[in-house]
Amino acid sequence: MRLLLAEDDRDIALYTASKLEGEGYAVDHAATGPEVWDLGETGDYAAIILDLGLPGMDGLSILKRWRAAGVNTPVIVLTARGSWMERVDGFEAGADDYLPKPFRPEELLARLKALLRRAGGNAAPVRSAGRFLVDDGAKRVSFDGRVLDLSPQEFRLISLFVSHKGKVLTPIEIANHVQGRDDDQAKNAVEAMVARLRRKTDASAIETRRGFGYVMPEEGA
Repeated sequence: MRLLLAEDDRDIALYTASKLEGEGYAVDHAATGPEVWDLGETGDYAAIILDLGLPGMDGLSILKRWRAAGVNTPVIVLTARGSWMERVDGFEAGADDYLPKPFRPEELLARLKALLRRAGGNAAPVRSAGRFLVDDGAKRVSFDGRVLDLSPQEFRLISLFVSHKGKVLTPIEIANHVQGRDDDQAKNAVEAMVARLRRKTDASAIETRRGFGYVMPEEGA
């Protein structure tokens, strides 16, 4: 069973990973926010252990982006701050469990096993919008029944549209979610990505709303 451990403290990460691996789990470790965000959205994990204090992008923002994109992987949140307000924020963002630091590895393992039991048998959803079908578990997208060959960013873009079918998304919103950026070049990057997807699918699969952004029609053309 594969886990993602998102922790920027090297000593904590090494110690925690060794305890998890000692219980038979395969552990992928990531220490920066952007790396964690990418792995969590594109990797196939049974659960994610997420520290909130990550450099580059905080854990709470990452968790919100995952849930908005339809990533339903169980998440245990770790934090050095244990206030009740922070716990509320974590649960509202989509956390499944919460563990303040410092913690005993035995407690983490117990919480992890309980979380995996609760999640057992709950397959990742298959979502659809227009002519697209997104299999979140397999990280696979079909268009008119044909499986597409997509990059991780293209998968995130389609997943974002499917989660917001019928809603116009601005280039900045798209770039912020797909690439983690909101600079002046974001609009051009999004235009290029949408153009690539249209070449792989159909010109009408993603519509342009001039002056506003892009939208995936709720119904097929």
